[in-house]
Amino acid sequence: MAKSLRLISEGIAARREEFARTIALESGKPLTLARGEAERAAASFAWAAGEAERFTGEIIPVDTQAVGRGKTAWTLRVPRGIIYGITPFNFPLNLVAHKVAPALAARNSIVIKPSPRTPLTALLLGEVFLESGLPKSALQIAPMDVKYIGEVFSDDRISMISFTGSASVGWEIKRLASKKFTALELGGNAAVIVDKSANFERSVSRSVTGAFAYSGQVCISVQRIYVHEKLFDDWLADFARRSHELIFGDPLDETTQISAMIDESAAIRAEEWIKEAIGNGAKLVSGGKRSGAIMEPSILTNTTPEMRVVSEEVFAPVAVVERFSEFA
Repeated sequence: MAKSLRLISEGIAARREEFARTIALESGKPLTLARGEAERAAASFAWAAGEAERFTGEIIPVDTQAVGRGKTAWTLRVPRGIIYGITPFNFPLNLVAHKVAPALAARNSIVIKPSPRTPLTALLLGEVFLESGLPKSALQIAPMDVKYIGEVFSDDRISMISFTGSASVGWEIKRLASKKFTALELGGNAAVIVDKSANFERSVSRSVTGAFAYSGQVCISVQRIYVHEKLFDDWLADFARRSHELIFGDPLDETTQISAMIDESAAIRAEEWIKEAIGNGAKLVSGGKRSGAIMEPSILTNTTPEMRVVSEEVFAPVAVVERFSEFA
């Protein structure tokens, strides 16, 4: 198993540019970021290969009670069986790798339902898998209409569901597949605190990247930033200036830093949330404009916890910046 996983890792590395271009073309991710994703996916399979060599049980002393004297217990880990993995559009290679690599390392078979927005990258991984020497049945890439998903959840051959995506969909899957072992990797609403002792330059630079890389379509994208009042005005001004300097363009252009969102509906949703916040008293510092699927990096302040841009995952190039005086 370890040898086959290393072959998959090497296959991804050898076709890095092909993977990167496919990711960029179907997801709009800038090519430089897409290359990084391909490299991470290769590493994921390499790590899984190492774990496959250590996939054993444990020997446990049980002599803490008199009845256990002279006896030893041992455990053996066994595969769960067939796993059904549902993956999102934003990391169409590496988040597939995060499901496939450990499943195979633990001697399971896995069926992947890739995002309908980005199926080609997963299918390309399937090509690499076919060269690994593993049985073809160990990995199936099966794009499908969501209307058939109920049949999967009720199929007794599926022993585990692994889902990465939004919280609302994840918990609905848990409800529908309540009798199956379910692993959920859901969205977030990441925050940054910039205290008065922070490195001003680095905190601005890292926050721009954290908030706007891949148009904020990352589950750990920085959405809320709390800046100490002594730094707030200068920090916010510099943060807004640098967001304006991000280079928009074709995702295949080496200089592009930010491109279109996954589709126009995603950009419209972000625009609506921004307008909703402004209508309830928030101040738009910069951005806020949309053209088709392109959404400007947008910064809001004077928000309240009830606003969706604060309390829910926006999954777009939108950041809220507020001041604080002390942690207590």
